[in-house]
Amino acid sequence: MHQRFLAVYDRQLRTDSESAHAVDTVVLGPLRLSVFPGGRGFISYADLGGADAAAVGDLVDAALDHFRALPGTTSVEWKTRGHDHAPGLHQALVSRGFVAEEPESIMIGEATLLAQDVPVPESLQIRRARTDDEIRAMEEMQGIVFEDPEWRSRAETTLHRVREDDTVELWIALDGARVVSAGRLEPVAGTDFAGLWGGATLPEWRGRGIYRALTAERARSALAAGKQFLHSDSTEFSRPILERSGLVKVSTTTPYVWTKPGC
Repeated sequence: MHQRFLAVYDRQLRTDSESAHAVDTVVLGPLRLSVFPGGRGFISYADLGGADAAAVGDLVDAALDHFRALPGTTSVEWKTRGHDHAPGLHQALVSRGFVAEEPESIMIGEATLLAQDVPVPESLQIRRARTDDEIRAMEEMQGIVFEDPEWRSRAETTLHRVREDDTVELWIALDGARVVSAGRLEPVAGTDFAGLWGGATLPEWRGRGIYRALTAERARSALAAGKQFLHSDSTEFSRPILERSGLVKVSTTTPYVWTKPGC
């Protein structure tokens, strides 16, 4: 099962799907060099074409030269995968100023396995966030959970995204008017996948099945949209929850981030 999931992941969720919402994408050998709103650069690829360590270093140099020449780009993420053949990539990135962030687990599963009835406290209501106020409250809650002081700017980015793309779904759990948990569903156009992103629950509400219930609602919505698989890049906190829901770990992904000097 793991190899089947990994094969369909590599075939459907790399290159084109990763750059679908970019404002600009340039092809450089095996690399896709994309720029997203806000000046965020992103580097992806299906594979590195069998490059050896010297050739991998040359690719990193060429990619950085490209982004350095773009005045609006403030940072660049090189998204690595643990199952790729990429000799010397870690050293090439680190030696050129990229900083490795925490690795995450690539999780994949059948949407039908997650679309289960999960009991939650009676005071809670689980539904989609649709108003600007609800979306800002969701982002504020996630800012608290992830200790993100920039949540307000992220909220504006999210508002812009959902206005431009009505397939993105924001799901929230409400205790009265307070958002206590949230998660995002992003169907991937032209594939059999929908992505589970942004899962967060306030500490005092954890351990009550709320995140699993949000995942189940998103799974039902994915099935209604004709998606067979769900995928997520998960932290070690959310991975066990998704495993209990039926997703399996097929590989790892580690983002390496370069920040333009002075930004």
